[in-house]
Amino acid sequence: MPVRVVGFDGDDTLWHSETRFHVTQGEFRELLQRHVPEADADARLAEMEMKNLSIYGYGVKSFTLSMLETAIELTAGRIPTSDLEVILGWGKRMLMEPTKLLDGVEKTLRDLGGRYDLLLITKGDLFDQESKLARSGLGELFLGVEILSEKNAETYRGVFTRRGIKPEDFVMVGNSLRSDVVPVVGLGARAVHIPYEVTWHHEHVPEDELPASGWSRVATIADLSGVLGSLDR
Repeated sequence: MPVRVVGFDGDDTLWHSETRFHVTQGEFRELLQRHVPEADADARLAEMEMKNLSIYGYGVKSFTLSMLETAIELTAGRIPTSDLEVILGWGKRMLMEPTKLLDGVEKTLRDLGGRYDLLLITKGDLFDQESKLARSGLGELFLGVEILSEKNAETYRGVFTRRGIKPEDFVMVGNSLRSDVVPVVGLGARAVHIPYEVTWHHEHVPEDELPASGWSRVATIADLSGVLGSLDR
């Protein structure tokens, strides 16, 4: 079935994102070790993030609030205000960092734009995602932009309805099996997985839960054109 519309994830598919969280979490770990060296800050922060997803959603702001809450909890409220200000500063730094594109992104999008309708379909904090897109310089290359609070079958179905897209005409491209592959293939569309160097634990999917067909994997976005071409035949 020919491809008509290609959807692209943003974070860690078009521009670097997870590495920022990885670096900041390392700084957070070191800070808490000075106060509670016996605590497993990484494990508790991961639990706090999961607990807070339904309250704060995804993104830097949610991550920062979860770090603050974890720090207060693990130190039984003894962490000084100055260290809480440091954590807040990390969050602001992350929000203001330049948007750094992955290699080959702009060229690939320009090449594909002449063959397919391109959509940006990303999830997270609305203001943060809009800011990253604006700083990326890629906005003009997309026919439309969808910023979702979550990526699942229901939200993808909503995108298809709003945009008048038939699932069989659509391919989703992204770094997350959980968000960019599984729900899309389940709706009868197709997907291409492009792994990123660091993957957030929440986005992992066990191998035995992956679709048996309907998706493929490439090493870099530069390999995407050939895969889409094969789907068109």
